[in-house]
Amino acid sequence: MEEAGVGAAKLSRRESISPVKGESPFLGPREEQRSYGGVRKRRDPSPLGWGPRRGRAYPSATPSRCPGPASATMSHQTPLGSSVPHASCLDLWREKNDQLVRQAKVAQDSRLSLRRQQLAQDALEGFRGLLHSLRGLPAAVPVLPLELTVTCNFITLRASLAQGFTEDQAQDIQQGLERVLETQEQLGPRLECGLRGLWDSVLHYSSLLLELLPALHHLAGLQAALWLSTDCLGDLTFLLQTLNGNQSEASENLLRLLKTWSPPAEESDAALTLQDARGLRDVLLTASAYRQGLRELITGSLPRALSSLQEAASGLCPRPVLVQVYTALGTCLRKMGNPQRALLYLVAALKEGSTWGPPLLEASRLYRQLGNTAAELESLELLVEALNVTHNSEAPQLLIEVELLLRRLHPASPLHCGTQSQAKYLLASRCLHVGRAEDAAEHYLDLLALVLDGLEPKFSPPPSPAGPCMPEVFLEAAAALIQAGRAQDALTVCEELLSRTSSLLPKMPQLWEDARKGTKESPHCPSWVSATYLLQGQAWVQLGAPKEAISEFSRCLELLFRATPKDKEQGPASSGEKGCVSDMTLQQLRAAALISRGLQWVASGQDTKALQDFLLSVQMCPGNQDASFHLLQTLRRMDRRDEATALWRRLEAQTNLPQENAAWSLPLYLETYLGWIRFPDRETLLEEFQTSLPEPCDL
Repeated sequence: MEEAGVGAAKLSRRESISPVKGESPFLGPREEQRSYGGVRKRRDPSPLGWGPRRGRAYPSATPSRCPGPASATMSHQTPLGSSVPHASCLDLWREKNDQLVRQAKVAQDSRLSLRRQQLAQDALEGFRGLLHSLRGLPAAVPVLPLELTVTCNFITLRASLAQGFTEDQAQDIQQGLERVLETQEQLGPRLECGLRGLWDSVLHYSSLLLELLPALHHLAGLQAALWLSTDCLGDLTFLLQTLNGNQSEASENLLRLLKTWSPPAEESDAALTLQDARGLRDVLLTASAYRQGLRELITGSLPRALSSLQEAASGLCPRPVLVQVYTALGTCLRKMGNPQRALLYLVAALKEGSTWGPPLLEASRLYRQLGNTAAELESLELLVEALNVTHNSEAPQLLIEVELLLRRLHPASPLHCGTQSQAKYLLASRCLHVGRAEDAAEHYLDLLALVLDGLEPKFSPPPSPAGPCMPEVFLEAAAALIQAGRAQDALTVCEELLSRTSSLLPKMPQLWEDARKGTKESPHCPSWVSATYLLQGQAWVQLGAPKEAISEFSRCLELLFRATPKDKEQGPASSGEKGCVSDMTLQQLRAAALISRGLQWVASGQDTKALQDFLLSVQMCPGNQDASFHLLQTLRRMDRRDEATALWRRLEAQTNLPQENAAWSLPLYLETYLGWIRFPDRETLLEEFQTSLPEPCDL
């Protein structure tokens, strides 16, 4: 009998056994053959759709006692005389799985967060225990569909509770694939190939049964979700190409591959799942379309981005994701020059839920592009209010959702709306830029209170376009207060800034050198302190204290002239260069301080000193025409006709040329300050000077 058993085992591996009517001595009753070992033909070129070998059948469990984990053998190559699990054991395991799935769905429907969490955790532990029991037995084809289904349910619930995939889920998938290969005695050399090698082995082994197809596709969907969330796009492409039977081998378009993938339907009596393969496929399609569209939007491929984002919007989008998709569509259409359609998408985004930040920020950009300043500022005000409201987010579904497959938005992303302080800064700076000084002053004071009171841990500048650091916010706030006629408040803000930087003043010479090289964390510190003195001087001018004003301008110049100018051949440093103070900014600071002090000398009747400052400002910053006009007026008043005439001819030649600094981006506080000392009426001065010149004599 021992030899007969061995021969029968060899026969089951090497020779074909045709199913016969009635009861087979090897296979048991025909009804049981249909349940566990029956053969179904399939004409599917997919590697997962290969049918069994011609005429081959597999042994099915005969009704007997239910073996325990220690005594049962589960391989379909089991010799005759050994026992395999009783049908009732599979029924019990399936019933346990179904019970846990129903428990998880009850947890999802529970409105009590503590009860929901407890039920979900209990279900997770139940799946863990059931999976441990199944894996404690030798792998067998009749049981593998249930085991893989339990594995998928366990991974789904675990990832949803953790709100993301971890290395543990990858190990669970790997163990499931290894169990499949154990039934084929092909496990050994495949362990060194990683997950991709295991999938390649499982999907291309010719003896896979149709019973494993739904569960393997389900597991493949989870693997695809894991690889998408971790940006393993090459592995994901390979998996989808293999699932599609290599019919799209030349295609690397994830969206096309996902649309081609058609997971088989579950049988009516199959074990319950939290989320089937087709549901996973739909989630993957939406997430891939959104990620691809956002990537194309950032890189400037606008037509392709529009197509991908529209694909995402038509998929299974939860409301928070749909808000982002509509906002991205609005951004794309705005950049494509279609503001009306962009506005429709932004309105739709605002209607979809409580995540109003991204569409409001994009709306402000749209109105700014259209030149509608009032609507732009209103959008920014609403953005500040929206970021101040704490929304109770809905409990996530106990499923693999689109959000789990999306990366966190980068600060430079067009959909990143930032914090309340960043939104407040955008509002304040735009008010200052468009001349709404009173509103700007109030918004800046609110921003300083928000940051200094610790209501927000740390202010970071808006990333796109590059925003200022905190000292420059102080300087902009002081400039806004001066422009609003609140000089005393501006002095208070300046004193606060100086108190925070005074410890660096003894090291100022070294800081200047570091500023040139950009080697320190705060290379701009010397320019900040100089600008603070400059603004303090202007505040004293507004308060009618010329002596204090001249003193502050002199302190500013003393500090500025410690800086060693860069070699002119190297050209000025870019203002956008991180860690470096641009030469243009330093030149304009010097010119502003010299012109401001010169104007005070003029007001006190000291034209000689004013002439020196105006002349020096022209030499230090030749591109600043305001200095030249102030110099011309002073020369004319002092009746230095020859010098004034030479300067007038030069200005006449330059009036139609753009200023040298027009292409340079200066800090907002400096742009505002230069507006205060701009010569009021250049054309009138040139015309008056021309009429005062003696007419040439005719010989």
